[in-house]
Order: sequence, then structure tokens, then C-alpha cells
Amino acid sequence: MDTHFSAAPAEAIEEFAPGFSSGSLPTINPTLTLPLVSFVIPTLNEAKNLPHLLPRIPEWAYEVIIIDGRSTDDTVEVARQLRPDVRIVMEPRRGKGAALQAGFRAARGEVIIALDADGSNAPEEAILFLSALMAGADLVKGSRTIQGAGSVDISWFRSLGNRGLTLIVRLLYGCAFSDLCYGYFAFWSKDVNRLACDRDGFEIETLINVRALKNKLKIAEVASFESARIHGFSHLRAIPDGFCILRTILRERLSPYLPIAERVGELGKEPPRA
Repeated sequence: MDTHFSAAPAEAIEEFAPGFSSGSLPTINPTLTLPLVSFVIPTLNEAKNLPHLLPRIPEWAYEVIIIDGRSTDDTVEVARQLRPDVRIVMEPRRGKGAALQAGFRAARGEVIIALDADGSNAPEEAILFLSALMAGADLVKGSRTIQGAGSVDISWFRSLGNRGLTLIVRLLYGCAFSDLCYGYFAFWSKDVNRLACDRDGFEIETLINVRALKNKLKIAEVASFESARIHGFSHLRAIPDGFCILRTILRERLSPYLPIAERVGELGKEPPRA
């Protein structure tokens, strides 16, 4: 039977509980305090893509960090024009992993959200990652294969390789990952040292995932839709990078000890800024 309340809430309570005073109800603060969030975005010749990305970064972002150093176009200048408060970190080493390491060291927020600069990751989804962290997760990774997710960017060959690598990790580490090689993820900055990222290539994402497993961190997956790269081409090399990811999976599984950040002092130092 449906019950319809035409009266105000307090009147409705009085109707079903005579003598009850609404003044005894607890006062609920409707506001929610978000942690400080650092968006870490590695770039390499992404000047044409940044106008499609940076204006969409949520207003609640504490800081946006662009890691560059090897671009030959106007990536850094465009980033500053689009977002005057952007922090530019110059990293001369080659590789996405090297760029992310520099971004993690420079981040001043309580939460780090990493995403690609090519327009394939939707900044609007960042609240899903943050919500999962606030609900208790230590690491939140995007998945393109669960309900509500998808991709129009990944090729069938890369998709096949990703599925195979994901299956290997599931078998070797006893986890339930649905998507291993995806660059949209978030974690608490306090865990940077525990993850001890020390790989410079595209294997960095897999390294973070398996080291989170080895450190017994709470990991959650959220649905994410990967759009097509807007301009330019991917720097991922499916076969050589795939083998590098496989070596990372096997090496970390065979290693008897958890990774330790040998340069803890250096992890707290900020790289040079432009």
C-alpha cells in the first residue's frame, strides 16, 4: 500500500507519533568536505589535446600538475594559457613511468588522480574514483570492461593482449581485476612510498596494481569509458611494451620481498619546475 505525505516532514512525524518533537531530531550538515586532490597528467606533444581536457577538470581539484620535458610543440605554453594555476614539472627522462614518478613526487594533495592527456579519459569520471577512495579504498582503478564501461580507442590486438595479461595477474596474484593496463587511476598520496614506483615505461600502471596487491591495499574498480584520442597518435608499442609488462608481472610475483622505497628522502623532493 502506497502512503502519500501531503504535509511537511515534521507534521507527518506528528501524525504517526503524537507528542514527538521535531526539535529532538539531530541536525545534519549537508556539506561534505573533500580531500585535497592532485590531478597528475603526463604529456608529450599534447598541445592540441589539452584544450579538450583542462577546461573539464573539476572545480574541486586542489592542483593540476602537467609533467613534460620532452615535448617539441607548445604543450607547456598551452597548459599555462588554459589554466594559469597549473603546475609544470619538467622531467627529462623518457617514458610515461618516469613522468608519473615525477608527478607523484610533486603532488601536494591528499589524493592523486592520474589520467592521460590525449582526451581519452573523462575528467567528469574523477568523482567516481574519489568517492571510492572516500568509501574506504586505498587504490581505485578504472575498468573499460565492466558494466557501464567501454572503449572506442583500444584496438582488437591491444584488447586481446590486455585480456591475456589481466588473466595472468588474476591467476598469479589471486585477484579479480577486470582491466589491467589502463592509465586512469587514483590513490592516497600517503601510499606513494609503499608503491615505490621505479619503472619508466608503460609498465608503470601494472607495477602500481601488482604492488598494491603485494602490499595488501584495498583496491576497487570503477566503470570508465575510454574515448578515442583526439589528436596525434599513441606512443604505446603493443608488442615490446606488452613483453615489458609481462616481465614486470613475473618479476614482482617471484620477488620474495615487498618493494621498499630506497630513496624515501628523494620521494619528498619536488623535481625542477619550468
